[in-house]
Amino acid sequence: MKKENVILMLCTLVAITIPLVQSISQGPKGVEKWFKELPHKKQRVTKLHFYFHDTTTGPGQTAYQVFESNISSTTITQFGRTFMFDNPLTVEPDARSMRIGKGQGFFGAASFEEPRFLMNLNFVFTQGKFNGSTLQFLGTNPILNRVREMSIVGGTGAFRLARGIATAQTYFLNDTSSIVEYNLVVLHY
Repeated sequence: MKKENVILMLCTLVAITIPLVQSISQGPKGVEKWFKELPHKKQRVTKLHFYFHDTTTGPGQTAYQVFESNISSTTITQFGRTFMFDNPLTVEPDARSMRIGKGQGFFGAASFEEPRFLMNLNFVFTQGKFNGSTLQFLGTNPILNRVREMSIVGGTGAFRLARGIATAQTYFLNDTSSIVEYNLVVLHY
């Protein structure tokens, strides 16, 4: 009986200690310490896959127009029209599937010739292995292309100093909403 109690206590201690060891210190001192240890860290590659749900009107609206230029309504691309969004990220295309985070940021029509958005997008992870971490994107999104490629320009938490590529592919689109499938390849420490 004593042996089982000792084993149980050791397992509990390990279960408590591992998250503490793996967690990333935040705040100025934690970041400074992290940078001092950076030369000894190994760069990692992480692949992520999820779905981004964007609803611009109606029930459950997640994106709102915040700006329109004085020429937006006169151009075929609605140049200058800008939306701010706070969209769910899920593991499956079904909006009721498990949520792993949010896509937050803005997109605006940035071309006179073709539908192309300038996107500032932050993926904020709220569940799972990367809970509390973020990835930042900045770039152009030619929305009519079957597959679009965007730059990952940074990150926080588990994704400090991240860089990489995100590919986006429209899974579903109608007048009020869209579902976009994202595949990410991220380099980070």
